[in-house]
Amino acid sequence: MRLVTKFELAAKSTYQLHGLHKEAFIELIKSNARTLQRTNALASLQNIENELAFRLKL
Repeated sequence: MRLVTKFELAAKSTYQLHGLHKEAFIELIKSNARTLQRTNALASLQNIENELAFRLKL
């Protein structure tokens, strides 16, 4: 999985963010420990969750 950046997420709808969250979570489950795929999935999940939390505060 490639890293999903905060900049990319800002242009997505909330509905799309939830879909990306699901995809990143599935990639995390499929990945092996200590791999780039796992690191990117974890970082992407964090970025997605941060964007969703930011939108809730608005």
